[in-house]
Amino acid sequence: MLPRNLSRAVVRRVPRARGARQYATESDHVLAGNPTKEWVAQREAVEHHAAETTDLWRKLSFYVAIPTTLLVTVWVRNVEEKHAEHEAHLKEENGGHLPQPPDYPYMNKRIKPFPWGMNVLFFNSETNKNMEGEAAE
Repeated sequence: MLPRNLSRAVVRRVPRARGARQYATESDHVLAGNPTKEWVAQREAVEHHAAETTDLWRKLSFYVAIPTTLLVTVWVRNVEEKHAEHEAHLKEENGGHLPQPPDYPYMNKRIKPFPWGMNVLFFNSETNKNMEGEAAE
């Protein structure tokens, strides 16, 4: 074990070549303040592309995303309005209460009671089936 650790320590201490860098940097001529024409042209191309892309996404946001969001909001409002009307009609037909859903044997199956009782934790008598009467079954 010692020779292996010793060889690693020796390898770590070996001086690296002066020209090899272990991190990314700009070229020396750019850092000195005199970039080449190719480098300047590349930077301008990147800035031009960034401006075009920003403009594209701004247009997509204003002319596609916002109107689509508004249209979907109106559509959902209309669907929910129809659903509320249908639910009110069902309540009217059944004496002010919604009809009980079919009692399928695989739904609301309780092997043992929850610590808070047979009903779900956030029980709502208008939307959930009351399971307290079925505890003996």
